[in-house]
Amino acid sequence: MLDKAIQQVLKPVLTRMARTLVRAGVGADALSFIGFAIGMAAAVSIVFQHFMVGLVLLLLSRLMDGLDGAVARLTRPTDRGGFLDITLDFIFYAAIPLAFAVVDPAHNALPAAVLLASFMGTASSFLAFAIVASKRALASTAFPDKSFYFLGGLTEATETIAAFVAMCLWPQWFAPIAYGFAALCAITTALRIGWGWQRFK
Repeated sequence: MLDKAIQQVLKPVLTRMARTLVRAGVGADALSFIGFAIGMAAAVSIVFQHFMVGLVLLLLSRLMDGLDGAVARLTRPTDRGGFLDITLDFIFYAAIPLAFAVVDPAHNALPAAVLLASFMGTASSFLAFAIVASKRALASTAFPDKSFYFLGGLTEATETIAAFVAMCLWPQWFAPIAYGFAALCAITTALRIGWGWQRFK
């Protein structure tokens, strides 16, 4: 829901940083892998209950995720880069709830499982819509710079990161945060199914 507004605010800063990286010869794919590695380090930090370290690494990982696209747009975006970016993102999104489940299985395993199940709904509806949109040569007016059709909803990347930040700041409240965000993800999935049903009839 907030991705477009956040990206408009961050785009000038990311573009300036990306120009520096391009001059240094850093490619978009390298940034995708670096961001993913930092994201996995965030999950490991959470497992060992270093929640503030995990929070910092989590945010740094998302900075890399923003920079890889900015660098790609300044050089040459590729299908391989778009595939790599979204695949690694989804693995990262799954790793954070899993890390909290490992921290305290007795209290966190079920809410983490519910949240991960809701992520399956948002991810599958997102990707399925993109596949059919590509087949029909549809373009996203909201996110024209993306490598494929980006379908919005209540829970986009910005809201997901906000939920992860809240989990790191208040790990004792992981369960209600996870259940609440899972409910929002379920609404997003239902909306996307409705949009797809109407758009592709």
